[in-house]
Amino acid sequence: MDNVIKIKALKFPNIPHYEWEGELIQHSPDYVLVLCKRGRKLIHHTKNKVFTINNTSLEYFSLKEWFTAALEVEDGKIVSAYCNVAKPSVYYHNQISFVDLDLDYIKEKNKEWKVVDEEEFETNSVQYMYPVQLKNDAMKALDELMEKVRKSEFPFNNQIVSLLENSDL
Repeated sequence: MDNVIKIKALKFPNIPHYEWEGELIQHSPDYVLVLCKRGRKLIHHTKNKVFTINNTSLEYFSLKEWFTAALEVEDGKIVSAYCNVAKPSVYYHNQISFVDLDLDYIKEKNKEWKVVDEEEFETNSVQYMYPVQLKNDAMKALDELMEKVRKSEFPFNNQIVSLLENSDL
């Protein structure tokens, strides 16, 4: 794999949660796009386990907005999405890290978008002592993410699909 990128998800404030690797597809001042191929290993620090992920995904890490998006790819098309509400990602020396704030906005195959893990957000906000401003920022980020999806803004539009058409996925 050329351009290997290590991806690290953290719990607030900077606690290792899970990590995996992918291949850098695109890097801009606003985001990093990574291809994660079938068979990759996900090291889950909080569960002390290693999982094999058996799908291919195009993963979007915003360097400015408060979310990440893993877009599952089958036959050159996006078939599902898993978005983390997270502090803006940090890209440094072939590594991406982000603080996962528990709230997720997902679209499973052939289903509608939905918010999940609201209880986990409330539990972890107490356990990890989220500041009030962080909780407010996370809720605002979720609203903004939902609006971005509703309006089919990048990366939730044909622009991302066109990247697939020009690759060997």
